[in-house]
Amino acid sequence: MTISHPSRKVMRRAAAVIRSGGIIAFPTETVYGLGADAFNPLAVARIFEAKGRPLFDPLIVHIADLSQMSRLASPVDKRAGRLAGRFWPGPLTLVLPKHTAVPGIVTAGLDSVALRMPDHLIALDLIRRSGTPIAAPSANRFGYLSPTRAGHVLEQLGERVDMIIDGGDCAVGIESTIVKLTEGASIILRHGGIPAEEIEALIGPVKMDHDTAKNPEAPGQMPHHYSPSVPVELAAGIRQIDFSRRDAGFLLFRKPGFDTPADRTLFLSESGDLKEAAANLFSCLHLLDRMEIQVIIAEPVPETGVGAAIMDRLRKAARRKKGADADQDPEAGEEA
Repeated sequence: MTISHPSRKVMRRAAAVIRSGGIIAFPTETVYGLGADAFNPLAVARIFEAKGRPLFDPLIVHIADLSQMSRLASPVDKRAGRLAGRFWPGPLTLVLPKHTAVPGIVTAGLDSVALRMPDHLIALDLIRRSGTPIAAPSANRFGYLSPTRAGHVLEQLGERVDMIIDGGDCAVGIESTIVKLTEGASIILRHGGIPAEEIEALIGPVKMDHDTAKNPEAPGQMPHHYSPSVPVELAAGIRQIDFSRRDAGFLLFRKPGFDTPADRTLFLSESGDLKEAAANLFSCLHLLDRMEIQVIIAEPVPETGVGAAIMDRLRKAARRKKGADADQDPEAGEEA
């Protein structure tokens, strides 16, 4: 498998692959997605096979313009329009009542569908050229680290996909916020690139859902996922980290005022900027995962704004038991 750069010729070929039932890894502003024609159940089945993903975990369908929503879902009320108008294109997924035309494999048999309009020119171009909404989870092995570079996709999936489009590093770096809209409530099913505070400011109070591993309503609700192969330990704070450990790599929020092992310490943001920290989270974990270490010790970040999404990923990564294999673990999961 080779990585293709997004020329017009490459994009035409990628769209032809989607239309013919193939699967394409492509960049978004959150993470790289693994996409197929959302209305082709056989093509969508190839996504599950390539990732080793269980069929009970629903997918997000990506659209390029609001006119595609009517083919996929029924908006509940004005909240959907307000959220889409403010945050689309962008890292927000809306869970809405689904249209009967959406294949059950996309929604895991649920009567709702998750929709998102990505804020990335390559992703939008691929959807438009393909002439169909694209169902796409993150382009990685099920339960492992989400890919924020084309090389991450190649390492994990290789020949399992028909094509990888290289769009550089993902700007947001963590998955989308997922909001379920019902007639009675607005519920955040997963923290992500849009802080809960910004959503509440637009549509009023929202409820916070928790892990529902047995019956997930949306991607990212498993108790543990987003995990490197090296075990992760989440420290209570930087003062509780033992930097004398020679078997550990260290993931810190910001650069502290003292020395740390230079060859085994990475900083999410040297200045302590949460958006920068989110953008660097998965790339740092990928780098630490390649080091000759036995454990990754992570410092918590402030749980304000996008910090809640960072902590969600770190906590879930830390829940995987040492030696556990996500391919055999029914409680692992991830999504774009």
